[in-house]
Amino acid sequence: MRRNARRGGRRGWRAWLFRIAWGVPLLFVVVTALQVLALRVIDPPTSAFMLDRQWQAFRNDEAGFTLRHEWVDWNALSPELPIALVAAEDQQFPSHAGFDLAAIDKALENNARGRPVRGASTITQQVAKNLFLWDGRSWLRKGLEAWYTVLIELFWPKQRILEVYANIAEFGDGVYGAEAAAQAYLGKPAKRLSAAESARLAAVLPSPKRYSVRAPGSYVQRRAAWIARQARNLDGPQYLAACCGVPGVDADKLQR
Repeated sequence: MRRNARRGGRRGWRAWLFRIAWGVPLLFVVVTALQVLALRVIDPPTSAFMLDRQWQAFRNDEAGFTLRHEWVDWNALSPELPIALVAAEDQQFPSHAGFDLAAIDKALENNARGRPVRGASTITQQVAKNLFLWDGRSWLRKGLEAWYTVLIELFWPKQRILEVYANIAEFGDGVYGAEAAAQAYLGKPAKRLSAAESARLAAVLPSPKRYSVRAPGSYVQRRAAWIARQARNLDGPQYLAACCGVPGVDADKLQR
């Protein structure tokens, strides 16, 4: 009977481990999928990066720190802003499925030659990282970023991806989203941004704590001019009409 009891105990442990082995990954898939699916229709009130910045301010006793963020819907963004973001960050955004493979190949080749590290993150990948994850270069974070990128592209239309990106991107220390940035640095709502102003906002995105929208240095000025040229070369807001329904652009008329 003792042998039977031991065998039964081993079978019990094996069954428990088996349930854990498939149950935990399944739970992860379900929870993350529901998380992303919900945010297709629910506007996120904050992001992982915003929460981290608030924690840093608390930990470092930054008494004067105030986080600025104001969500605005797609129709409250200037038509010039989404195309400026795409021109600056991810020109293949309308056509890729979350990963720009050509850009990844170029980045790997560039990095292999010992040149300065060059990234190849798409806007979708940046949304995944900023909204759900943390900053860093670990394989764990990159793997989670890839998983969330797949889910976002699967569940969200391109317009929603750009809308969320415009509302959670950091444009200055503690300033998140186009509306807060436009009000703080340009004294106007995001809906009234010009092409040049949109390009200037997009120009600081590589390093928003280093570069300034309000007082752009020579690098930001050059980059903003390049972004504006790229946006024009892409045919301006019309470039996004088919995939994103850019406000103020009639996609049906463009297709005729």
